[in-house]
Amino acid sequence: MLATQLIALRHGETAWNAEQRIQGHLDVPLNDTGRWQAQRLGQALLGAGVQAIYSSDLSRAADTAAPLALATGLPAHADVLLRERHFGEWQGSRYPEIEERWPQATLAWRRREPDFGPPGGETLADFYARSVAVYTALCQRHPGQVVAVFAHGGLLDCLYRAATHQHLQAPRTWLTANARINRVLYGGEGFTLVGWNDDGHLQADESPLPG
Repeated sequence: MLATQLIALRHGETAWNAEQRIQGHLDVPLNDTGRWQAQRLGQALLGAGVQAIYSSDLSRAADTAAPLALATGLPAHADVLLRERHFGEWQGSRYPEIEERWPQATLAWRRREPDFGPPGGETLADFYARSVAVYTALCQRHPGQVVAVFAHGGLLDCLYRAATHQHLQAPRTWLTANARINRVLYGGEGFTLVGWNDDGHLQADESPLPG
């Protein structure tokens, strides 16, 4: 089959990112920095030959996809399967608060136990399966094309593991930073990593304006 060029992106920054507060399925908007990042990302991808755009239905991802969609005239298709991992009762809490309230559960989370899920949330194994399945489905829908997918840090972590054959419990040694450009090929043998965490478009002298 023809290889699909997947450009995998995390949404721009939100206030909760800056506060290290878990967002999960909660709909938290971009902050000023995130909106600036979205504009820079849209400009950077204009010459990438993108032929299809998809995003999580959460506004922080959809609003990051919007500048590229506007510039190219392509629709940004929202997909609920591109949402971040559901963190159940932990959503809205900061990491120190979680450690204080759920110390034993936090240990299981830190150990990346595949069958562990926060109270009311997804297990890691289920989340990984969902993430890889949705990226695979979108790539199979566009053989030989360039597809931009705007999602969340957790999904990018799963994609990186799939593309580099990293075990689900392997410690993360790679970044899944906001609004960076990550490139993966999808073909008959699955995903192959091409480039990761390209932030050149965010190194301009310009800075986000307050407001």
